[in-house]
Amino acid sequence: MKLKILVGSMTHTADHVAQAIQMECADLASPIEVQWMDGLDIHVFDAEKATDAIFLMCISTYGAGDVPDNAQMLYQSLDAQARYLGHVRYGVIALGDSMGHAETFGFGGKRFDERLQDLGAQRIGDICCLDSSDGTLPDAKGAQWCRAWLKAALP
Repeated sequence: MKLKILVGSMTHTADHVAQAIQMECADLASPIEVQWMDGLDIHVFDAEKATDAIFLMCISTYGAGDVPDNAQMLYQSLDAQARYLGHVRYGVIALGDSMGHAETFGFGGKRFDERLQDLGAQRIGDICCLDSSDGTLPDAKGAQWCRAWLKAALP
């Protein structure tokens, strides 16, 4: 089963998490593709592209709960080009800072999750929230979470 990690980030932290997952989880999913969200739209979830794939949305939160700039086009297309995505299986890693933005902590990922569910996509498991204020390395924590998530998601 292919794991396709879609990365939305302003400071590359979400990309570091995705790269750690690619290295640490290669024995569980093959191939693992990491793709920045730049220029993507809802067509990334087309049935022929999603066959035998699980998506992992790895998204930071920017400002007051916004999705990162490079994820805006994909996020907006989920409204502008809305269609049923019942064939899509996905998970979410939401990055944020609970100390500086407690009210909107992890909202970048949570916004994507809400919209994908509205379109019928099937989230696997709970959202993984990685907090830059908790003193742990998000890449190590994200890879650890993803190993457990993949074991639950794969047949």
